[in-house]
Amino acid sequence: MSFIEFRNICKKYPGAEKNTVDGFNLEIQEKEFIAFVGPSGCGKSTTLRMVAGFEEITGGDLYIDGKRVNEMAPKDRGIAMVFQNYALYPHMTVEKNIAYGLKNMKVPAAEIKKKVDWAVKILGLEEYRLRKPKNLSGGQRQRVALGRAIVKNQKVFLMDEPLSNLDAKLRVSMRTEISKLHRELGATTIYVTHDQVEAMTMADRIVIMKDGIVQQVGAPLELYNHPANKFVAGFIGSPQMNFFDVTVKGNTVSFADGNQLILEKGALAKLNGRGGEMILGIRGEDLKLDAQNMELYGANSQRAVITNTEVMGNENNLYFTFGGSQAVARVSKYEISQIGDEIEFVFMPSKMQFFDKKTGENYIKNDAEE
Repeated sequence: MSFIEFRNICKKYPGAEKNTVDGFNLEIQEKEFIAFVGPSGCGKSTTLRMVAGFEEITGGDLYIDGKRVNEMAPKDRGIAMVFQNYALYPHMTVEKNIAYGLKNMKVPAAEIKKKVDWAVKILGLEEYRLRKPKNLSGGQRQRVALGRAIVKNQKVFLMDEPLSNLDAKLRVSMRTEISKLHRELGATTIYVTHDQVEAMTMADRIVIMKDGIVQQVGAPLELYNHPANKFVAGFIGSPQMNFFDVTVKGNTVSFADGNQLILEKGALAKLNGRGGEMILGIRGEDLKLDAQNMELYGANSQRAVITNTEVMGNENNLYFTFGGSQAVARVSKYEISQIGDEIEFVFMPSKMQFFDKKTGENYIKNDAEE
C-alpha cells in the first residue's frame, strides 16, 4: 500500500467559481522524494497545506500511512514542515530555535540536547549555535529551519519553496544538502517549487500542475523526454522547447515560412497516420549544427540567421527566427557563431514531438508504451 495516497482531492474556497485543486490523485511510496511543480496559482502549495492540515479538504480522501487524515489535527499527522520564510524566532539562538518544537512536545531535556547536537552537526551549524537569526546568512537561516524540522523525527517532510529567498549560488548548495539529508533520514518528502531545475535535480518523481489539475507525473527524464502535452514540454527544460506551427501532409512537414522537411519512417510511424495542422516541438540540443549530424541528416538541412547568442561557458545558446517562430539551438562551447551569421542545421528525426494544436496533447507516445 502507498505511504501517502491522494484520492480525488479537491479544494474550493468560499465564493470561488472553480476548484483551486481539482481531482488530485497520487500515490507516494515510503522514502520517496516528490516535487510539486507549476506556475504561480496552480495549486501546488494549497495541496501541500492540505497534507499538513493547514487547509481543509473540500472533496476526496487523503491517507497517510494507511490512515484517513482529512479531519486529523496537524500535530497528529506525523509531519514536519519547512516554510519559505524560515519562520524563526528572532529572540532565540540557533539551538533554541531548533529545540523549541521538541520542548512543546514535552521531550526530556537530555533527549532534546542529543537531538539538537545531532542536527547542528549534520547541518554544519556548530559555530553558529549561539547566534540569533539576525546574525545569520540566508543559507544559515534555512539550515536552522531544516534543523527544527528534522529533530522531530517525523516520517513525512513537507517543504514549501524553501530555497526561493536564497541567491543562485546558495540555492545550488542547499539543493545538495536537502537531497543528502533526505537520503540520510529516509523520510518521505514532498517538495513544492516553481523552479523546474530544483525539481529535476532533487526529486524521484515530479508532479506538474496547471490550474489545479495534474498534467503529468513521472521521473525527471521521463517528463523531459516524453511530455504528455505542450504545457509540460514547455515547462520542463531551460531554455524551453522550441515550438513551430506546421502542417503535416503525408511525410512532408511544412512550416509557416514555407520551409519543409521530410519525415523519416520512424517519426512517420509514431504519428500513426495523423496529418493536418499541429505543433512541432524540439529541444534546443536536438537542433544540430555539427559536421557528423549534417552528414547524416543533411537532406533535411535548414538555414537561419543568428539574432542573439548566449555564451554559457559550458555551452552556447544560438537564437534565430525560423518557421515563423523564435528558436534556440543549444550547441557546444566550441561551436561559436556571431549575431548576423547564417547557420545551417538539422532537426534530429527521433527527437521531434508533435502536439495537437487545440488540446496540446502529445501525439508521440512514450517509446516504453509502444
